[in-house]
Amino acid sequence: MSREDLAKKIDLSYSTVSKYETGVREPDLKTLGEISKALDVSIDYLMGITDTPEPLSIDEKEFLDTITDPDLKRWFINLPLSKEDDLKKLRKMWDIIKNEGE
Repeated sequence: MSREDLAKKIDLSYSTVSKYETGVREPDLKTLGEISKALDVSIDYLMGITDTPEPLSIDEKEFLDTITDPDLKRWFINLPLSKEDDLKKLRKMWDIIKNEGE
């Protein structure tokens, strides 16, 4: 895939993709996920952790879909800023949701 094709596919400029490829700039986690999905390779491969360009597993695809969801991004940003009492309530709500189908 060309830089231009990748840029169009992940909605970035050609120059931004070029800077990522040459190491002038580094993508954030969301962009890294989008590149990984577009190229169907693991993030580990993109980061040079592995030399094997394995396709994404189902779990990786689900994770990348989750971290690139704008509504969930809001949760990820605000969650660490929450008060402990609110986190306890959220855990209780999550337990109710998880156990609802059982």
